[in-house]
Amino acid sequence: MGPLSPTRTMRFWGPRSLGVALGVFMTIGFALQLWGGPFQRRLPKLQLRHPWAPSPRPASPSCPPRQRLVFLKTHKSGSSSVLSLLHRYGDQHGLRFALPARYQFGYPRLFQASRVKGHHPQGGDTQFPFHILCHHMRFNLKEVLQVMPSDSFFFSIVRDPAALARSAFSYYKSTSSAFRKSPSLAAFLANPRAFYQPGGRGDHYARNLLWFDFGLPFPPEMRAKKGNLHPSRNPHPHQMHVLPSGAGPRVRILDPNALFHPISTVVHGNIQTRSPPSLNLGSSSFIQWSLAWLDSVFDLVLVAEYFDESLVLLADALCWDLDDVVGFMHNAQAGGEQGLSIANNGGLTVEDQRLNARARAWNNLDWALYVHFNRSLWTRIEQYGQKRLEKAVAELRARREALAKHCLVGGEALDPKYITDRRFRPFQFGSAKVLGYILRSGLSPQDQEECERLVTPELQYKDKLDTKQFPPTAPLPLKTSKLLSP
Repeated sequence: MGPLSPTRTMRFWGPRSLGVALGVFMTIGFALQLWGGPFQRRLPKLQLRHPWAPSPRPASPSCPPRQRLVFLKTHKSGSSSVLSLLHRYGDQHGLRFALPARYQFGYPRLFQASRVKGHHPQGGDTQFPFHILCHHMRFNLKEVLQVMPSDSFFFSIVRDPAALARSAFSYYKSTSSAFRKSPSLAAFLANPRAFYQPGGRGDHYARNLLWFDFGLPFPPEMRAKKGNLHPSRNPHPHQMHVLPSGAGPRVRILDPNALFHPISTVVHGNIQTRSPPSLNLGSSSFIQWSLAWLDSVFDLVLVAEYFDESLVLLADALCWDLDDVVGFMHNAQAGGEQGLSIANNGGLTVEDQRLNARARAWNNLDWALYVHFNRSLWTRIEQYGQKRLEKAVAELRARREALAKHCLVGGEALDPKYITDRRFRPFQFGSAKVLGYILRSGLSPQDQEECERLVTPELQYKDKLDTKQFPPTAPLPLKTSKLLSP
């Protein structure tokens, strides 16, 4: 690995500079993370092709495919579908994955490099043995950089907290003490403090789950003792300088209230809705600096509500073929598709809109993340070009539909009761059924291999990669997962 550029070197800054900048707001929190400076990339051109055409590699040597990747797999945000793409791409190209001993890197504890199977401290050696780090973890940049080079492509995905809350409540009801005590999500959000206690078992699933997964420290007032969970009120919130996502060194002034109350607008036909009722903004500076830090580390953050648009931008940023990001949805719960478009309140009942508002208000830090990265995504879309994006999205969807018809019985995801092949049956957890796929019979050997890559669930694919990278000395039976929360 060659010498780092000045902007790359900024990823290694220590937490002292952050402490000076934030003063009382940034106390001991960012001791968990290393501060990094913002950096920008010029996105290469995306080569599109028609379904079932040959897969040309990029002709220009100035656009080699990126193959050093760090994906922060957030919970209940469509991340399993992204993981499936990475599994398939790495498997096809012979890349090495940084794998956990089981299925997660010690989650919910912060990531530690020592948990990577086969990891050996680098010492004076600058050669990193792994290409992709992508399994569940709570992000910890300092330890990630012990495993992956600093010029890796860092990316993640976020989801509207209103949709995420619905999915998390269904999936983690038996895991979170707060959810378990509540008869319904509506009852929980009507009075969350009647059920939620900081530090309760599994209760990181019940509030600001995205913020938690990103490894960010919580504002001091949210780390208070039980019974004193309300942030201190600031009756005169001042304007502050904000480093917007994707803006590089440019700085603009935003009213901190705008973070939680964006004006309703229509962007390319997509309604950007108002956020929840008035929120406490005593920690606005803390939140803004946390978001600026994320901008300095992550090259791209996908948005679940604009999943296909995000995949096109991902392919463009990585200089991958569009086919490399075409895949099927994984770990989807039966009846849960409507949650992915919940950012648009159109068509929802008054009660549903009220529930959305309460979910966003309760998950105020996640809402801040979502608003921030939703804005940055649309900034990148404008840079990419709306017409060009629409064409690419249409190509991606046509290719996905063609693959579904060619590979799948029924051409879609099915109830797991119909899936008898254990290699393709998704792990079942929570109250809702997790859908999966059945392959059509009569596929050619080549198509069978490709279709299997597309439908293999994350746990089974992880086991497959593990066996490939660490061949057993004796044949082992197919693993059965006892994982509580994939």
